[in-house]
Amino acid sequence: MGFTRAELESFRDVEVPDLLPAPDEALLLLFVGINPGLWTAATQTHFAHPGNRFYPALLRAGILDAPVDQAAGMSEADRDAVRRRGIGITNLASRATARADELTAEELRRGGERLRALVVERRPRVVAVAGVTAYRTAFGDRRAKVGEQPAPWGASRVFVVPNPSGLNAHETTDTLAAAYAAAARAAGVIAS
Repeated sequence: MGFTRAELESFRDVEVPDLLPAPDEALLLLFVGINPGLWTAATQTHFAHPGNRFYPALLRAGILDAPVDQAAGMSEADRDAVRRRGIGITNLASRATARADELTAEELRRGGERLRALVVERRPRVVAVAGVTAYRTAFGDRRAKVGEQPAPWGASRVFVVPNPSGLNAHETTDTLAAAYAAAARAAGVIAS
């Protein structure tokens, strides 16, 4: 599946709904992206750009047991497999852009407030925010580093994990898998 530039541009500002287990099912691990990209909005699949390494890293880490062809869009079976594992996916900012740097600091701060409310409501064991710069902006923590954060949000442990975008060139699928596996182990999604 491919899109022309004009087709992708038509998805600017489109929102992508959260992928979450049912309210009566456990949410163990909540992954948080910065915002949907245009390919994500077009396919209604989080982290969907063909160059994004999110799903390959989840597979390599053992968090998922079957590959996801995110560029084509997740099937309902793919979505169910993610939810059955107790995994959810959301974003700090809801509107789709071509690049995350098109967002304002205020959008990220508002998204951080919405995320904290979701965490209070759903009480995941672990929240894993993908992108240290966005985390610093959204939560006003200039000193945050990748890894587990010192203060939990209520009963939820908080990790900052590397952003899987292909633009984050110093990370590899292996380094992403290691970071995601640490959060997944803390959440009980994979064995210690």
